[in-house]
Amino acid sequence: MTILLILLGGAGSLAMLLVVLYNRLVRLRNMVREGWSGIDVQLKRRANLIPNLVDTVKGYMGHERDLLEKVTELRSQSLQTGNLGKKQRVENALTGGLARLFAVAEGYPDLKANQNFQDLQHQLADIEDQIQLARRYYNGTVRNLNTAIETFPGNLVAEWFAFKTADFFEIDQPGDRAVPKVGF
Repeated sequence: MTILLILLGGAGSLAMLLVVLYNRLVRLRNMVREGWSGIDVQLKRRANLIPNLVDTVKGYMGHERDLLEKVTELRSQSLQTGNLGKKQRVENALTGGLARLFAVAEGYPDLKANQNFQDLQHQLADIEDQIQLARRYYNGTVRNLNTAIETFPGNLVAEWFAFKTADFFEIDQPGDRAVPKVGF
């Protein structure tokens, strides 16, 4: 009788451990989804701001048509894709396009002085900060999920219930990772 109780207690403890590990993996997976949702919201805010920015700039920069069309095209691609890897590549290209747009705008003093352009530039800077925060949160939740999936005994539960590791939201462009050179 005592052996039966010990076996039942051990089986119950094992079942409880399984439930706790499974629930932890589900919670972490949902946090990753929440993190991606936060990034997506900020990317949509930025995408909604871009047409106003392009319209404001068009009047001043008529001969920069290729750059404006590229930014508009990248915005459209960003809104259409749901795949994380492709979205990441498009968003990195869009960030680069916007940086080039602002660099070119430096050559137009009337545009730089335009209040609407300045407001849009400040809004975009705020959104970029929010995107960075959302990316950090997302990558932190991905790290936690991946660690739980890859460590023992979570790896056993993850394998049984087909939990998969998630991809980090990373910088694609090697130039963005390079240490800037400072010369005096």
